[in-house]
Amino acid sequence: MPAQDAMPRPLNDSFRQTPTMKILVPVKRVLDYNVKARVKPDQSGVDLSNVKMAMNPFCEIAVEEAVRLKEKGAAEEVIVVSIGPTQAQETIRTALAMGGDRGVLIQTDADPEPLEVAKLLKAVADAEQPSLIVMGKQAIDGDNNAVGQMLSALLGWPQATFASKVEIAGQAVRVTREVDGGLQTLELDLPAVVTADLRLNEPRYASLPNIMKAKKKTIDIKSVDDFGGLPSGHLKVTKVTEPPKRVAGVKVESAAELVSKLKTEAGVL
Repeated sequence: MPAQDAMPRPLNDSFRQTPTMKILVPVKRVLDYNVKARVKPDQSGVDLSNVKMAMNPFCEIAVEEAVRLKEKGAAEEVIVVSIGPTQAQETIRTALAMGGDRGVLIQTDADPEPLEVAKLLKAVADAEQPSLIVMGKQAIDGDNNAVGQMLSALLGWPQATFASKVEIAGQAVRVTREVDGGLQTLELDLPAVVTADLRLNEPRYASLPNIMKAKKKTIDIKSVDDFGGLPSGHLKVTKVTEPPKRVAGVKVESAAELVSKLKTEAGVL
């Protein structure tokens, strides 16, 4: 059965700082959120040529949280991994400038679907043996919100999604997560997978000295074949179109005029 969010259990008074450990943070290179997406003329996808790319905002939050845990003494190493083209090294360098220790790039020009990404990340986790995986809850390009849950299931690790607070103690992680009814606090045994929500933290800006230091940090370049290859996906994009343009609204002078327009023009009454 797929792994489920860990069930809450009583939190004890011995919840305190943990011995050092390794944290793995997957990051994704996406279209900068300030850039307006444009569809290719043949409608085969989004045009990414000559546009600004950046780290997925939720991945940036995950990097920040991992670095904070390291600064608190809860982790001894933060490893950043990305799957993408050569240019994804820039995304990893940004994470290293924020405080990551080393990077791994699984280089491919393909655009793997969530299950394929989860399988590659599982292979990386098997090789690196982290105690905790912290990742963004979703990427702003596909908005699938699926990789973290799939990765947890493949690894057989407990998971806590939509985290707004993370604490480490001993061989457990306490996560406060956002749910429809408010906040839910869980305690998970390590190793575990945690996905970051928007309110978990505010990522730092990388300083110039740290940017220069990041250039000297190691990024291991791997191929998908090093981690079992990239199987053919189950999904195929047939067409991408821009959303329809919104029609400008009109002002009415009275409720009677509003009802009349809803009947005669909008046809909803």
